[in-house]
Amino acid sequence: MQFDRLIFEMRRLALEAGEVILDIYRRPDFEVRAKDDASPVTQADEAADALISSGLRAAFPDIPLVTEEQQATHGQRLSSFLIVDPLDGTKEFVQRRGDFTVNIAYVQDGVPLHGVVYAPARGRLFYTLAVGGAVEETGPFRPTPGTVHPIGVNPTPDNRALMVVASKSHRDQATDDYIARYAVRDMTSAGSSLKFCLVATGEADLYPRLGRTMEWDTAAGDAVLRGAGGEMVRFDDHSPLTYGKPGFENPFFIAHAPGVLLQPGV
Repeated sequence: MQFDRLIFEMRRLALEAGEVILDIYRRPDFEVRAKDDASPVTQADEAADALISSGLRAAFPDIPLVTEEQQATHGQRLSSFLIVDPLDGTKEFVQRRGDFTVNIAYVQDGVPLHGVVYAPARGRLFYTLAVGGAVEETGPFRPTPGTVHPIGVNPTPDNRALMVVASKSHRDQATDDYIARYAVRDMTSAGSSLKFCLVATGEADLYPRLGRTMEWDTAAGDAVLRGAGGEMVRFDDHSPLTYGKPGFENPFFIAHAPGVLLQPGV
């Protein structure tokens, strides 16, 4: 695998998908439908998925692809693959809150090795590098990568003064009860995979998720977080989260800076 080419193509496709999404987002109205699991889907999800999936299949025809919007890809049993959520945070998109992202990742042997997270309405672009590490690129975004800044987790978070990020759309009492086990300096909320990126940049120290997610929701943000020195673990036993699980469904998890002393998850 030529990781330079992989990251170039993932970045390019994320930016192009972001433009398609923003075009629909700026319209006065757009159709919202419910999928079989009652989650919302829009024309933007489908258009971005078509663009990204066709681009990845053309560039990397030998790598299996899993994408949220193509049910036929969900029955595969894989350990190395590309995985896509073309529009993470559809609820944020529908409510015009801006916290939605384009997510493309490459999983190798169950580990999210590389990923791109693009938040088009926020103008924030994060990705891993072929040589390791993670960066945030500053706009305006062009076909050729521009100025990038290395990102890294807060190296010595104080468990007496943690910054916690939680979901805007999926906050619940169980999450609040778990967060209450820590001494929290402040809290913020964010939608979509931006929560991983806030931990990756040191803007937050801890992101617990006690709710259903799928691997396409987390893989790209997880890759960026790990590239920035962070950790992604299961909620129950704090073992590293792996990918390629049956049905691509995640358990509850905790994303965190490594200096955080995790409280028991049971």
